[in-house]
Amino acid sequence: MLEALTAGAREDAATRRETVSYAEIERRALKAPGTIDAFRALAPASHVRLIAEIKRASPSKGELATIVDAPELAAAYVDGGADAISIVTEERRFGGSLRDLIEVRERVDVPLLRKDFVSEEYQILEARAAGADIVLLIVAALNHLVLARLHEFSRQLGLSVLVETHSADEVRMAADVGAGLIGVNARDLTTFELDRTLFASVRTLIPSGAIAVAESAVNTVDDVRAYRDAGADVVLVGEALVTAEQPRARVEEFREVS
Repeated sequence: MLEALTAGAREDAATRRETVSYAEIERRALKAPGTIDAFRALAPASHVRLIAEIKRASPSKGELATIVDAPELAAAYVDGGADAISIVTEERRFGGSLRDLIEVRERVDVPLLRKDFVSEEYQILEARAAGADIVLLIVAALNHLVLARLHEFSRQLGLSVLVETHSADEVRMAADVGAGLIGVNARDLTTFELDRTLFASVRTLIPSGAIAVAESAVNTVDDVRAYRDAGADVVLVGEALVTAEQPRARVEEFREVS
């Protein structure tokens, strides 16, 4: 599944490249306004930090929510206290788009994460040009050399990088490339099964200077609290927010966990 998602995202980027060349997207990226400091926004605090996600669907659940106005939802998240917004831009299985990212950037002033299956520099330039402050790199989709190269390329563009892991070995690899934001995703992207104990089992491997982000398997305040108790500085929440009747209030509840 992960291989297919990564290949599909690369194919879609190649299609966009036929219209917007590498030179042009690079020009746009270099002309984009400065990024917001994600490390400051997500720095460890007395309460949990929250990345609230905008996504319409997932391969494991199918359609999750009809999101007509992504900027409006993002604004509700921010009003509720979200420290950053994750925007899933993958088109084929998640129903996202770069347009969502561009439009949300115009509405809110917190760090934005482009969440997609990134495997090449063109996609990183797209993220920067569209207004992202953070880009996602998934260790399981990249070999060590490519991960290190894309991580450095992103940092040179002024982007923060959330390096996503799914095992102890992948956490070690993230630390090895100098990742300052290390995510542990409870969902195995090869099988889409959940392991709710994974974060706690690898937390001690995340370097003390890095920000620890727990991802997936969050439905209730108790789930957020469990991650917090296990040492999460930040929790990334998607499905529980896009399916909530009152997303702002839901963010407020999660954000209060200390």
